[in-house]
This record gives sequence, C-alpha cells and structure tokens, in this order.
Amino acid sequence: MPRPQLLVSIHDIAPASASATERWLADLDARGVPATLLVIPGPWRGSRLSQSPDLVAALHDAASRGHELALHGWEHKAGPTGPPLRRAAAQLLARGAAEFAALDVAEATARLSAGLAELAALDIEPVGFHPPGWLASPGAYQALRRVGLRYSSSHLFVRDLITERRYTLPALSHRPGGTGEVFAARLMHKSAAAMARRGRSFRVALHPDDLLHPGLRATTLAVIDEALAAGYRAGTYSGLMMRGAAVPIP
Repeated sequence: MPRPQLLVSIHDIAPASASATERWLADLDARGVPATLLVIPGPWRGSRLSQSPDLVAALHDAASRGHELALHGWEHKAGPTGPPLRRAAAQLLARGAAEFAALDVAEATARLSAGLAELAALDIEPVGFHPPGWLASPGAYQALRRVGLRYSSSHLFVRDLITERRYTLPALSHRPGGTGEVFAARLMHKSAAAMARRGRSFRVALHPDDLLHPGLRATTLAVIDEALAAGYRAGTYSGLMMRGAAVPIP
C-alpha cells in the first residue's frame, strides 16, 4: 500500500511577500518538507520579481534545497474582460485575485508567455502552473498546453496536461480576515484529521497573509506535523508528475 502524500505550496511569492516566504520556508525546512513555491513574476502589490535580486537569489537557493518553483499567473489580479457570470463568481470566490478565471485563449496565452519570459530571464523554468484563486477558464487550459506547461491545479484536483490524468487531491488553506476565519481554521484542522484517518492524500496551501494571524500559522503547522507523524510522504507537484504513472494516489 503506498504512503499517502502531502503536497505543501507557498503562494503569492513576490517582492512584497519576501519576508513571509522566508518565514514559511524556515518552518518547512525545519521539518524537512519540500514545497512548491508559487511565483508571481509581474507587479503584484508593487514591484516585479526581476526588481528584487535578493528574492531571486533566495528562490534559486530554495530550489537547490529541493523546493520547486512554479508559475502563479502574471500579476495575480483579475481583469475586466470575460463572461460577466464567470467574473462575478471569481470575484466572490477569490476576492479579485482570479486572474485566469475568465480569459480567452489569446489573453491567457499572452499572460502565461509574459510570465514565463520574465522567469526565463531570471534562469527560472517552471514546469507547472497554479492559477490564482485556483480558477482557470477553458481558454486558459488551452493556453497552458500551447505554452508547454506540464501540469495545473485547482482546489480539488491536480491535472497532468500531457497525459490528461487528474489526481484528486483537495487543497486545505485559510481565508484570513472576516468573520469566518476562526471557523475555517478549525474546519481545516478537522478536515486534515479526517483524511489522515482514511489515509487520503491532500495538499496544504500557505499564504503570506496567514502570518498576520498567529493562530493560522499554528494551525497550519499542526496539520503538517500530524500528517508527517501519521507517515505521510511530503513532496512537490513536479514530483507527483514524475511518480504518478507508477504510484497510485490514495
């Protein structure tokens, strides 16, 4: 019987969140947990990635330690184009961050190409894409194949864009701010415990704004620690792609 898998990702990596990224990485490195780092190359909350050589160096160093670098959109901000219903749903679910939720093929290709070019100039070549807000339009999925990326993710699934295999791996994360924050944190912990009892693989998503609330960080680390103690195998998304054909996902 294969060991259940734990995939941890650090989201929204940009110059504006460099200190949060450093703190999450320290927590994961202390536990020997490799993570997938979701990089925003464009101007999110300020400057572009290329304007922060210190962060670029830190990302290369993290990659040398076994962490994966993945593309997380261009600027992590939804635009005014696309079907109104899809835009409204994305706004509700992702608070305006769902950049790829309503794009057509041409728009999505342009943003993906811009992000990949920016990263390539920094000697970063991601194999995977994680849409902001976990939401991507049908046109965005066509664009992902067009630019040659290997996989993408949603809130419930990880999709191999070459084999078309879809892995059921629910992602657990917080929703900082608002009246439901404490309830959501408890639900995250209970959901992880329930999946661990059944030996089900799952994902944990870390965001910079989680660190503004000490209780959220404590809950997240408890979930990770309990999974490791239960025998989960921590890995990256690209590692999942390499192992997937031979190892079923519990």
